[in-house]
Amino acid sequence: MAGSKKSGQIALNIIFVILVVMAVAPLVILISSSFTDEAELLQSGYNFWPKKFSLGAYEYLFRSSNKLVRACVVTVIVTAAGTFINVMLTILFAYPLSRKELPFRSFFSFYVFFTMLFNGGLVPVYMMWTQTFGIKNTIWALIIPRLMMNAFYIIMMRSFFQSSIPDSLIEAARIDGGGEFCILFKIVMPLSKPMIATISLMVGLGYWNDWTNSLYFVTDESLFSIQAMLNTILTNIQFLATSAGSVGGAAVTLPSAGVRMAIAVVGAVPVLCVYPFFQKYFVKGIVVGGVKG
Repeated sequence: MAGSKKSGQIALNIIFVILVVMAVAPLVILISSSFTDEAELLQSGYNFWPKKFSLGAYEYLFRSSNKLVRACVVTVIVTAAGTFINVMLTILFAYPLSRKELPFRSFFSFYVFFTMLFNGGLVPVYMMWTQTFGIKNTIWALIIPRLMMNAFYIIMMRSFFQSSIPDSLIEAARIDGGGEFCILFKIVMPLSKPMIATISLMVGLGYWNDWTNSLYFVTDESLFSIQAMLNTILTNIQFLATSAGSVGGAAVTLPSAGVRMAIAVVGAVPVLCVYPFFQKYFVKGIVVGGVKG
């Protein structure tokens, strides 16, 4: 029995090692390719180690460093502000829905669920935000549309409140004279750190990786997010590469393949640096919200 259990554990470990390698290998190839000479990359393909080391892709990418730094600052501000507002609105919406004594609770729950199934479409959304609310070419255009609230996160948070916050604890706080906001901020939220961290991470990733809001609502380059700026650089490279004949072949020397990899690295590294700090809460929040919800 002990031998079979040990054999099963070894097999499980081997499976997990294989999965880890499958997950890490593309990232290693991505980073290696971004430091590989363009000609070598086109001739030999992608490798786990650069055959001919080159910083050409990053030199081209950071040639407009002022614009790139500004885009990074805009993205950090938008990600921080948007995540904070999103999570607070999610909590303020989900907590009342978790209380059975809320009037019209079923109606509001259905309203949240309904938004997961239907939306107005891109054209009406664009007209609403630009003509009615007038947020085009403002910082709010990167925060409000599409990412301000998410019904899925509201449902996750509501399920967590219902399953993990005892009703007796809330009743005891009410008997001691605590109001709803006092109960929420001093009792419920401190006990909900795993779920809050989980949703914060997912919302933050959404803001960091978003480029569609910049594409739809922003034409002022000073408000471009890092993803929109990188997408613009990539589009320019592709245009120059396809126009090589008309510019005397100069565009052939552009590190188009390497720049694609460098763009992916620049966009992913900040997330990889932040994730370890949220991993403990992220795993715990997903498990509790998924199993008990």
